[in-house]
Amino acid sequence: MEYNYLGRSGLRVSNICLGTMTFGHQQIGKLDKDASHKVLDRFAALGGNFIDTANLYSKGVSESIIGEWLVRQKREKFVIATKVGFDMGDDVNNVGLGRKHIMASCDASLKRLQTDYIDLYQVHIWDNATPPEEWLKALNDLVTSGKVRYIGVSNLCGWQLQKVMDLCKFENYPPIISLQQQYSLLCRHPEFEEFQVCKNEGIGVLPWSPLKGGMLTGKYKRGMQPQVADGRIGLVAQDKFKAMQIAPAWSQFDNNEAFWKLMEAMEKIAKEHGKTIPQVAIRWLLQKDVVPSVIIGANSIEQLEDNVAAINWKLSKEEMEKLDALSKPETPYPYEMLYRSNINRVNPFYPYPFVGNKLKT
Repeated sequence: MEYNYLGRSGLRVSNICLGTMTFGHQQIGKLDKDASHKVLDRFAALGGNFIDTANLYSKGVSESIIGEWLVRQKREKFVIATKVGFDMGDDVNNVGLGRKHIMASCDASLKRLQTDYIDLYQVHIWDNATPPEEWLKALNDLVTSGKVRYIGVSNLCGWQLQKVMDLCKFENYPPIISLQQQYSLLCRHPEFEEFQVCKNEGIGVLPWSPLKGGMLTGKYKRGMQPQVADGRIGLVAQDKFKAMQIAPAWSQFDNNEAFWKLMEAMEKIAKEHGKTIPQVAIRWLLQKDVVPSVIIGANSIEQLEDNVAAINWKLSKEEMEKLDALSKPETPYPYEMLYRSNINRVNPFYPYPFVGNKLKT
């Protein structure tokens, strides 16, 4: 593993982060405690120190599984990240980013994780019902109390992220050091807004769903209806699971020529390097300068090892440019106009992200 600083902080994390959404999940992955602990053991043996979970994942089961493993480890060796914000049920205040919910959720997560502090506590989603000043103050108090070391956010749009960063600066709240956001060759629109804020404010991007729920694994073929045994895409295709960001609908891709051209290019690059298609997808992310660590999921040790093998090799400049071009999203207004108008406005003393006619990523 390589170890990178997480945003504008002194915290160093492995460039592969183990995502644990599948731990204890009855439909996705179906990893029980023993299987999850084996994956955690292998991840640690490979040099991984960064583990991501959330209270939402299997309604606390994922955190509990990690806690039973963590209590047998040297705690300081690992960076444990969890999240708060989604509905945990049972009570009207057990949802959102109100102070009551954050404080109770943090204590519950600490108990399940069997630790006295959380390295990275993340807001899981924006809450329209709660002013950000309220949840930033609550997170500040958790940092001051020693229960939380650093804070991050997830799934925010550009204006929300900038508003939060401005509040942190001008109201002296702890800085946001990370943005956990969906990002892959099939999901690049965060480059337009959110990642520009990250560049300006020193926030590290933690991509989730780097393989777009399985669409970038190479196992799905044109014209072949995925089956339930094929994973998330198959569950959705067979109406066993609702289509969502973590499990897109097969119909989005089956007749999408741009998608199949991208897959052909990825397969060719993978063969030339002696790698797999998923390794190419993850490697592309690792070479983006906003990304200190990529969150991967693993339903087996074999899958974990295949994903981790994305480290310690490089895509060439030409290969990166080819993948960029094949996966480039349409540039809508006002971004196209901004790029075009600033093509010759390059000031080396003011390195704004919009350079020339393209977005720096």
